[in-house]
Amino acid sequence: MTLLLRLGALVLAAGLCATTHAQPLSSPDARGLPTLAPLVNEVTPAVVNISVVTRSPMENNPLFRDPFFRRFFGVPERQQQQKEQAAGSGVIIDAARGYVLTNNHVIKDAERAIVTLKDRRQFTAKLVGTDPGTDIAVLQIEAAGLSALKIGDSDAMQVGDYVLAIGNPFGIGQTVTSGIVSALGRSGLSVEGYEDFIQTDASINPGNSGGALVNLRGELVGINTAIIGPSGGNVGIGFAVPSNMARAIMNQIIRHGEVRRGRLGIEMADLTQELAKKLGVNSLEGAIIAVVQAGSPAEKSGMREGDVVTALNGRPIRNAAELRARLGLTPIGEEVEMRTLRAGASRVVRTQIAAPDVSTGDGQAIAQLPGMRVIEIQRGSPLFQRLNGGGLVVSAVDQNSTAWVAGFRPGDIIYSVNRRRMQTAAELQNALRGAQSYAVGLLRGDFNLTITLR
Repeated sequence: MTLLLRLGALVLAAGLCATTHAQPLSSPDARGLPTLAPLVNEVTPAVVNISVVTRSPMENNPLFRDPFFRRFFGVPERQQQQKEQAAGSGVIIDAARGYVLTNNHVIKDAERAIVTLKDRRQFTAKLVGTDPGTDIAVLQIEAAGLSALKIGDSDAMQVGDYVLAIGNPFGIGQTVTSGIVSALGRSGLSVEGYEDFIQTDASINPGNSGGALVNLRGELVGINTAIIGPSGGNVGIGFAVPSNMARAIMNQIIRHGEVRRGRLGIEMADLTQELAKKLGVNSLEGAIIAVVQAGSPAEKSGMREGDVVTALNGRPIRNAAELRARLGLTPIGEEVEMRTLRAGASRVVRTQIAAPDVSTGDGQAIAQLPGMRVIEIQRGSPLFQRLNGGGLVVSAVDQNSTAWVAGFRPGDIIYSVNRRRMQTAAELQNALRGAQSYAVGLLRGDFNLTITLR
């Protein structure tokens, strides 16, 4: 038994050294036993705890913000509101400027966010911006002596690579777990549409959200985001936003305060056995173009329904979710190169991501979503045809307003609430009045999103 354990230790040590190519972070200790302690000591100072104070349900209710309602029902103007504490994690990625990456759901509805470092120093963070579509947010703190994690290339990850998950589960303090990459390119976990998750069996528990997934070089390869578990606990199925996606989102948030998604003008779907056979395609890898919108950049570049996209900017495309996510990260005005198959022949298409085709004007205010204004889409508009009916364009959203925090952005096209079609501002306000929760369906660029309000 002892011999088997020693052999296992030697195999593990060899595997760690071969994987990291960085002897100081994975060498055996003085006893000759394999250890990850040098790696952990190197990276954990860059992983922080995030505590937030959120608005109470009463504060979020528009009726309680109405002075007439408060006077009519005798609600004191300065009523003491209960605050809710929540805990998550974050990763310092720029020590000089104090930028911290985390999940949007960690800081959603936060009035104040407190970042606690490993050395127990605490700082009130400034919210730089969020992107609900990828569940990424960027905070900033003013502090000296910070440690930052180097961002690695998540595209280079392979199933079977060793990884560490670092975070603050259940608020008990910083914790490190280890495992391997179980799968890549996971999607279908939410309705947001921008998904390309790394799956790992390294334990990710409540409070780990926003924490670091690192490889054995000590590089950040993912932001821990979600788990699948029958009781809310870890069962070895955790998910992280790839570092390349998080970096692209972070760069736009730092530059613009938000992510500005453009339009290519396509709708896509996964290949099936039947479709592949019909199209003469020998593989199920790729995404089939289901719709090409009239007058769009895709149509102008020569793309057609039935084309199969196999690569984007030189990188293979596995499925429709991956293509959707990667196009959603491409800045407006940037040219993309797509390799496609048509009738068995390979061709290269180059086209430019365009700005969304939205209407102009001041718009109408929505009482239930302060800070947002909308414009009704008129019959005869290209948007009307694109939606096969009416809808509303979000013409303006004040930063840090209720609507902004909920995730609405200028250019969003609202078409439904709780699956009921919306065509006018009056219909939208009526739908948002009285229900306990709302699922608002909208288009952002090429993609369908759902924003849930409670």
